[in-house]
Amino acid sequence: MTHTDKINALALETLLAAAVAAPSIHNTQPWRFGFDLGTRSVTVHADRGRSLALADPDGRALYLSAGSAVFNLRVAAAHLGWQPAVHLLADPSDPDLLATVRLTVPAGGPPDLSALYAAVARRHSSRMPFTGRPVPEPVVAEMVAGARAEGAHLHVPDILHTRRLLRVTSAAELRNVADKARTAESRAWIAPPGSSPYGIPFTTARPLDAAGRMPMRDFAGRPPVPGRPRLRFERHAQVALLWTVGDRPRDWLRAGQALERALLVATAHGVRTSLLHQAMEWPDLREAMKAPSARWCSPQVLIRFGYGPEARGTLTPRAEAHPADRRAGHAVRTSHSGPPVPGDGD
Repeated sequence: MTHTDKINALALETLLAAAVAAPSIHNTQPWRFGFDLGTRSVTVHADRGRSLALADPDGRALYLSAGSAVFNLRVAAAHLGWQPAVHLLADPSDPDLLATVRLTVPAGGPPDLSALYAAVARRHSSRMPFTGRPVPEPVVAEMVAGARAEGAHLHVPDILHTRRLLRVTSAAELRNVADKARTAESRAWIAPPGSSPYGIPFTTARPLDAAGRMPMRDFAGRPPVPGRPRLRFERHAQVALLWTVGDRPRDWLRAGQALERALLVATAHGVRTSLLHQAMEWPDLREAMKAPSARWCSPQVLIRFGYGPEARGTLTPRAEAHPADRRAGHAVRTSHSGPPVPGDGD
C-alpha cells in the first residue's frame, strides 16, 4: 500500500483490527490501545483486570498475548506503508505501558512485513484433528527463522522428544482439570456463542482426542460435557517449542512477537496451528519442557501445527476496536474487566 503522512480513521481501524486479531490466553484479550497524534504512535497497555490469577500469576502469558498484538500492529503498519519503530516498556513509571509502536517514514530497515498482512485475519487456532501429513521442511525452517528474527528460538523436536513434550503437557492438563479452583477459573471464560467478545464460546465443536494422545485443553473440566465429541487426532504430531534465553517481561513481549510471526508464516503457507500452554502454568512442568540442547532455556509455549480443516464453528470472537479520541489520545476500545458474564446455561 502507498505510504501517506496522514493518519485517518480508516488507517487507525486497520491498525487496531489487526492488533485485536492476535491470539491471547483463554481469549482474554488483556490489552488496551491508545494513539498519540503528535508522535504518530500507537500505545499498547496491559489490561490487568483481564488477567488469570491461577493460570498466569506472574503475567507472563499476558505479556506474551500483548507481544502478539504488537507484532500485528507492525504488520498492519507495514501494510499501510509505514516503518514501525517499537519501544518496549519505555516508561518505568507506568508498568502498564507495555509497548509503543511509532509510525515512521519508510527508510530501509528489516524485510517488509506487509507480506504477512493477509494472514492476520486468516490465522485462527485450530482445535480439530490434523491429517498427519507432514509440513515441508522449508515451511518449518521459515517459521524457525521468523521466531529468530524476533529474538526468540523455535525448537522443532524429533519424534521421541515430541512424545515427551506431549506427555508433560498431558500431565499439566490432568492437574488443571483436577484442580477445582483452576477449573472454575477456566470455566469463567466460557460463554454462550454471541454473548461476549471475550473468552471461549461454549460449543460442542471442540473435540477431545479419543486416544488420549493429544492434550487439548478442556475448559469445562470434570465431569465431561454431554455431547462433547471425541475424535482421533493425528498419530504423529508436529510441534515446536518457543523459548527465550531470558525470562523477564521484555523477553515475554519479544516472545509474543516471535510467536505471532511464526503463526502468521504458517498461516500464509496454509498450515493450521494451535497453542498448548498448559505445562507453562506449572513451574515444575515448565522446567521439564526445556529444550535438551539449550543451556539457558525459558519455555514460553508449545505450538502444534499441521494440515487440517477450516476452523469453522470454533473461532473465538474479538472485541471491536475503535480509533482513540484524537484530542486526548485515550485508550482505544471499550471493555469490561473480568471474564464474560455467564449465560443461563453455564
